Order: sequence, then structure tokens, then C-alpha cells
Amino acid sequence: MTPSDAPHSRWSDLDRPPLNVPALRRGLLRPGGLWTSLDVVETTGSTNSDLAGQAAAGLVEGAVLVAEEQTAGRGRLDRTWTAPARSGLFFSVFLTPGDVPVRRWGWLPLLTGVATATGLARAAGVDTALKWPNDLLVTVAGEERKAGGILAERAGNGVVVGIGLNVSLRADELPAATAGSLALAGAVSTDRETLLRGVLRSLEHWYGQWHAAEGDPAASGLQEAYAAGCATLGRTVRAQLPGDRTLTGEAMAIDGDGRLILSTDDGLQEPVSAGDIVHLRGIGGGLV
Repeated sequence: MTPSDAPHSRWSDLDRPPLNVPALRRGLLRPGGLWTSLDVVETTGSTNSDLAGQAAAGLVEGAVLVAEEQTAGRGRLDRTWTAPARSGLFFSVFLTPGDVPVRRWGWLPLLTGVATATGLARAAGVDTALKWPNDLLVTVAGEERKAGGILAERAGNGVVVGIGLNVSLRADELPAATAGSLALAGAVSTDRETLLRGVLRSLEHWYGQWHAAEGDPAASGLQEAYAAGCATLGRTVRAQLPGDRTLTGEAMAIDGDGRLILSTDDGLQEPVSAGDIVHLRGIGGGLV
């Protein structure tokens, strides 16, 4: 059943029930596990901002904060992220990888991308591709569409990682023509509790492997997994870099520091550590 076919209910025309907090806690919070607390708020500006504020006051690793609705969700480059209430997953987690060298903490948003894609493949039956450095792509009508994004920020003695994911949005609710949702990509399930459990369990697995390897992306298998799921590699892309610089080339690899390596027309191999990436040759000929 797709969201547009769903029966009317007391929740909304899209049958978007609120999350069952006790059930989520029973399924995710366990002794010795990564997740130590899970709270759901009806609405907030940004779960990342909320958790970052708590981290500054001292927060235990593994805190999870979920919002049924975000009114000022943030993406990279100060972009906003908004969606109808209960139409997606909007949550942040707090991680303190103290045993991992800080220079390797930059892998956390990429790790979260791998974990999210893996969790969604199992829970939703949707092939989710990764656009470097932090976008989640799905295929809708033969075209790549952005269905989610990841934002990692230093806070307190650790990192707050936020995930925003469009789950049940219909075509007329999408914020842009390049956006998509799991429902529009043919997900076998749009149950947000199932999806959230799947993503958080996958994140716990990948974070555990990476942490055990002291953040080594090769030894943990993270670098290989990210490359395998990255839709950016092998494509001609335009990188819009800080300082109004632009670089165009073929995306060749993800290096050990998580940087995107571009091969330019003049034969140079240019590492990109930060920037906005545009896929110039996308599925169906579109730009992403």
C-alpha cells in the first residue's frame, strides 16, 4: 500500500501515526549497547541544535533525539530542511569516539551514510545510493532524487550526527523537483518505527567496527563499503569549493581521509575535502 492509497485515519490523510516511544526504547536500549537514551519530541527547530546544547552541558554517548516535525532543520551550507509532520525521520545521535584520533572523526558522516543505506535496504527494500559527502539518493521514475541528508557537528566532547529522511512524502509535497522519498522509490515499508530501528541498529554495527579499528577506514571495511555504495564515483562532477572556486573532473576515489579525488582535464588528481558536488551526468540525464 502506498501512502496515497492509505485509508483515512484520525492521524492524517496519509495515515502518519506518531512514533511509539516505549516500543522503540524496548527495541533499541539494551545493557552494553551503544544507544543509552531515546527521546521523541512533537516539534523542534533542529534536533542537532538541541543535542548540541545538551552535549555542552555533559551528555552520555548514545543519546538519540527524534522529532516528529522539524521547523528549522539544517543541512550543509546552512540550508534548511522542512517536511510535513510525521512524514519522515528527523533525528540526531551523540557519539564520543574518544579512542579514535580526531583526524579520523571526519569519517563519521560517511559512516552514517553507509549505515543508513544498509539499514534502509533491509528495512525498506530500497536501494539507497550515497552522494559524497552526505546525501542519500533514491531512484524515482528512473531519475536520481535526494531523499535524505546527514549533518555532523562537533559538540561538547563528541559529535552530534543528524539524519533527515523523507519517508512518506507524496510528489506534491516534495520541496524541490530534485527531491524524492522512500514511498516514491517503491519502499516495501514506510513504517517509521521499523525504519528507525533498522537505521540505528546498522549505525551501531558500523560505528562499533570503526571504533574497534581506532577509526581506520580500511581496517574497519568502511572505506570499501562507502566506495561500493557511492553514486558519485565514476561520474563527471562539478565541485563548488569554499572561496567561490569551482573544479570539474571525474570522481575517481575516496581516499583514507574521506576526501573525494577528482581527475581533472589537465591530468591532475585533486583531493576535495569540502564542497558542494553536482553530478553532471546522472541517471536519466538529470543533474543532482
